[in-house]
Amino acid sequence: MIRLCSDADRFVVETRIGKKYAIYLPKAIVKALNLKEGDKITLKVVGTTIVIESIKDPIELALSAEKFASIKPEEIEAISVEEQEKYVKNTT
Repeated sequence: MIRLCSDADRFVVETRIGKKYAIYLPKAIVKALNLKEGDKITLKVVGTTIVIESIKDPIELALSAEKFASIKPEEIEAISVEEQEKYVKNTT
């Protein structure tokens, strides 16, 4: 059973607990969260409610997210040289 909530992004899906307390996610939930087999989720208990949240892979997020900063190779090299000089000074 799918029940729509007042928010367009929210809905409630009824499911059952299976053998060994397994909870199978209905397709509607999987699609809404864009989950794939092997993805990680968190389960939180809030009162008598179980909250399921998807955990996105940080590398995937970094690659797919909007980029807001840029750095030139020359800037990287300058920082690298600066850090190397600090290291050399500290070892002598």
